Amino acid sequence: MKRIITYGTFDLLHYGHINLLKRAHDLGDYLIVALSTDEFNWDAKQKKTYFPYEKRKQLLEAIRYVDLVIPETSWEQKVSDIQLYQADTFVMGDDWQGEFDYIADQTDAEVVYLQRTPEISTSQIKNDLNQHNLAKNS
Repeated sequence: MKRIITYGTFDLLHYGHINLLKRAHDLGDYLIVALSTDEFNWDAKQKKTYFPYEKRKQLLEAIRYVDLVIPETSWEQKVSDIQLYQADTFVMGDDWQGEFDYIADQTDAEVVYLQRTPEISTSQIKNDLNQHNLAKNS
């Protein structure tokens, strides 16, 4: 069985997320998603999510491509997660290109960067909603 692992916040779940998860799952047989906790998002990224961790986890668990959701609590846990869950492939979106190449040196896992769906992102959705609210209130 080929195991794939990926990481993310997956806030405001959209079709770009689904595309990425499907393509990650298509690389193997079992997809593990390490979901950033609320604390990690705030402490390490200064990002506040719209949906809390448990709701984002519930959404991910409902997606047929996702086999297991685990918490991401630190940047450093990736190598130990790969070893613990015996992941064969580490997948991230291509906006992280090169950032995690060290993982291939520290584990037996292949590192793959998948192209994101270009016309959609959570940041874009948030910006569009903010612009709409600003225009509505003007």
